[in-house]
Amino acid sequence: MPEDASKPLPTDNKTPQFRSDVTVELVRSSAHDSDVLFAARVSTMGEQTLEGAQASAESEGATKGAGLINYLMRDRHGSPFEHNSMTFYVQAPIFVFREFMRHRMASYNEESGRYRELNPVFYVPGKERNLVQVGKPGAYDFVPGTAEQFELVDTATREASTQAFEAYQTMLEAGVAREVARIVLPLNIYSSMYVTVNARSLMNFLSLRTKREGTHFPSFPQREIEMCAEKMEDIWAELMPLTYSAFGKNGRVAP
Repeated sequence: MPEDASKPLPTDNKTPQFRSDVTVELVRSSAHDSDVLFAARVSTMGEQTLEGAQASAESEGATKGAGLINYLMRDRHGSPFEHNSMTFYVQAPIFVFREFMRHRMASYNEESGRYRELNPVFYVPGKERNLVQVGKPGAYDFVPGTAEQFELVDTATREASTQAFEAYQTMLEAGVAREVARIVLPLNIYSSMYVTVNARSLMNFLSLRTKREGTHFPSFPQREIEMCAEKMEDIWAELMPLTYSAFGKNGRVAP
């Protein structure tokens, strides 16, 4: 062991920081209820949809447009909901991103620990985060933990994260490549990524990663990815209110 390996590492911009939230920002979008309407009408209007059909869809009135969208949602005519796009910038711990990418329903680009030195920002559960699982897979819930359990999780997470980042910095300072040094970092370190998705795929994601009363297919998401899903849902609801309303009315099932 090098004689100075146990000395404290420099703290300039290297002190671990801890967060209990996630960040979701809309970067750009082309997503309107009218996108669903003109895409659906090509079935009966053909080339006429190129001549002002989108503009007329925007001006025809909410009632008529809502009726068609609800019909498409109810009878699961899904493809008209794909002709739109939303790009989100998400900051969350890495374990959340691994759950995101299991869906294979979006385009992802994540920051890389091979090409940049990662920032010492780590997730630690907030006091409102339930800690104890009750029930069994497929029919379980989470309930608040005791004050002692919360203190244990908080202390252990902070200590492990700090120790891991110190080991990461030690290897970097010794000339070890970033892609090697990063292997000691825990899953609660924050990363960031762009997520580009259409409304149909987003509905699939929301149906699985949010827990809501009245849904046809109950879901039991991990709270941290549900936090991301909730923020994405709020943004989408403002962009496509008729589509969002129909999604809720029809049991939150992706068409």
